[in-house]
Amino acid sequence: MLAPFFIFQDVYQFYNDANKQLPLVLAFIKFAILATFGEVLGLRIRTGKYCAPNFGILPRTVLWGFFGIWIAIAMGVFRTGVPAYLDNFQVLTGINKAMAGNFSTLKLFGAFCISVMMNTTFGPVFMTLHKITDTHITQTGGTLTGFFTKRLHFTQIITTLNWNVQWNFVLKKTIPLFWIPAHTLTFILPQNYQVLFAAFLGVCLGVFLSIAANLGDRKTVRP
Repeated sequence: MLAPFFIFQDVYQFYNDANKQLPLVLAFIKFAILATFGEVLGLRIRTGKYCAPNFGILPRTVLWGFFGIWIAIAMGVFRTGVPAYLDNFQVLTGINKAMAGNFSTLKLFGAFCISVMMNTTFGPVFMTLHKITDTHITQTGGTLTGFFTKRLHFTQIITTLNWNVQWNFVLKKTIPLFWIPAHTLTFILPQNYQVLFAAFLGVCLGVFLSIAANLGDRKTVRP
């Protein structure tokens, strides 16, 4: 799937041009395809099947597309704001410039700071909202019509989530041990590849969700 981007210069150039002109459209497509694939992979790991009743591949695809736009905007905000703020400190002057240059210790530190801020503020909100919408998809039969026409019982869903799993695994373990290091690498990459790489990380998210679902089925999780 990725080979044409490396083999054919025209394909690579088309991607770069489209990414510059329509970044949010590309973000929608990237996440709709890759993050949905991650969830399908997670389902396969959990149940041995690529699809199941009420799973709702179509509503998940559409939802992930809009999540992709939200994530791309958030990445832009943190990528711009964190280095600009850090440059206010004389000891750290130059991070904003370093983030636009080649790899350096200062750029690594800047990418780490961006990742920490993004994953300790935006990350938990996004993961919790994703779990709520995921539950809504299941409750509405996994259909696109049901997802958009039936009321989302936000309060009911959020109060019945397995917070033991959500905190002890999804937030407490995956954020510091995976997402912060992974997004540090993301923000070191050239800007036109950052959202694409983040979409690939959606495959990992699907695996994590599968593990979390298995933990939830067991009812108990070690603190």
